[in-house]
Amino acid sequence: MSQQRKQTHQSQLSPDALKETAKRQLLEVIETSEDAVTSGAWVYPIRGIIYLLSHPSLLQPMIPTLLKAAAAAVAVLIGMFFFTYLPQVAVLAFVTGPLAFLAAVPLVLGESYIVLTFLTRTFLIGQAGVDLFDAVLLARNHTELVQKGRLLSPSSKSNGGKVTQLGRAITKPLSSKLSTEGMVRYVLSLPLNFIPVVGTVFFLGYNGMKSGPSYHARYFQLKGWDAQKKREVIHKRRGAYTAFGTVAMALNLIPVVSVFFTLTSSVGAALWASDIENKSSTGGKTPTQAQEQDVSISPVAGMQDRAGKKEL
Repeated sequence: MSQQRKQTHQSQLSPDALKETAKRQLLEVIETSEDAVTSGAWVYPIRGIIYLLSHPSLLQPMIPTLLKAAAAAVAVLIGMFFFTYLPQVAVLAFVTGPLAFLAAVPLVLGESYIVLTFLTRTFLIGQAGVDLFDAVLLARNHTELVQKGRLLSPSSKSNGGKVTQLGRAITKPLSSKLSTEGMVRYVLSLPLNFIPVVGTVFFLGYNGMKSGPSYHARYFQLKGWDAQKKREVIHKRRGAYTAFGTVAMALNLIPVVSVFFTLTSSVGAALWASDIENKSSTGGKTPTQAQEQDVSISPVAGMQDRAGKKEL
């Protein structure tokens, strides 16, 4: 039996087997890349920016948090560039030569992203992304879906329009922190940035492919899907999630305003979920802004929910 396993292992490491494995993986990457481009999902993070800026009722409660996050981002970036930029330029000089000064920039930004993500998600943002996700779905008339995970106050007349207040979440809070697996994957892939341009593209694409489905974690929760169903949906939309995650990751690496883009990506993910729901129920029709209902959210609704659960 031991001899048979040894022969099987040797056959898997044969040149032909390795060549076939590499070919299969390359075709899988090409297929996923083509699906990512044609899916159109890459546009939703951009749509999220436009939507949030055009809906003051959703943006205004977030402004105090965004200002604090911007101040924290400036402090972190100054510290990271002061202490880590030149040492990394010195290391990269052996690999990229005169391009080291440029190649070190995405590295420092990537490292700053980890620090900022930990600080802002832990101490500032909390469940704000989930609040925005639910608010967008509710605004686009997916009331029944949102009610599966959140209490809603009765609609009232305000400023001539119908306003619905988001209440506390009634489902298990989603973690707002980077997972250990995601952080390790991110750190291990940072050296890809040693390769100018191409390496950064692969870095964004790889992390985007892995992180893309996380933007629909709340959608999966509201739908009540089990692990098997989520795996099926993620596999089916693998290219689309890669496209969404890649664009969202690129936006998150922009200095100072990365926290704003973290929130707009949540909005974009909600718009995508809304379109998926509309296509399955109405043949592809989506509501215009005039058909949307007004939604009000608390500036710190997610943080209050979390604090309330701790007290209980």
